[in-house]
Amino acid sequence: MKKILKIIGIILLVLGLIQLIPVDRNNPPVKGNEDFVKIFNTPSTVQEILKSACYDCHSNETIYPDYAYIAPISWAIKDHINEGREHLNFSVWATYNKDLKKNMLENAIADLEQNRMPMAGYMVYHPNSRLSDAQKKLVIRYLSDILKSEKY
Repeated sequence: MKKILKIIGIILLVLGLIQLIPVDRNNPPVKGNEDFVKIFNTPSTVQEILKSACYDCHSNETIYPDYAYIAPISWAIKDHINEGREHLNFSVWATYNKDLKKNMLENAIADLEQNRMPMAGYMVYHPNSRLSDAQKKLVIRYLSDILKSEKY
């Protein structure tokens, strides 16, 4: 019994100490002249969908939930956000070259069509990110129209 209490004590101590490891949860500033929704004057219906289902990981406008302040969960969340921003960051859209923009639009459309995005784990804790078929079709059509126009 003493051994179990000692192990539990060590685990609690380690969990307490890792809370002291800082995680950067600051969002870089968003410049209107670089932001996807501003550049394309995106309709509010599409903007709402993007903001509820995509922006936490694919923009500099991440809203961190309360559980994002608890290590080691905070590390995993920050890693997902960093990875999401590497693949597509709506906040810095204007900084991408034309080929990259085209590729990002194609990938976003494919991810929506194949239900890879939003990620299942994200939707569990963010029910507003769960898209109906109509919402998916709306966003896919919007992104496809931008792709077809070649003015991305």
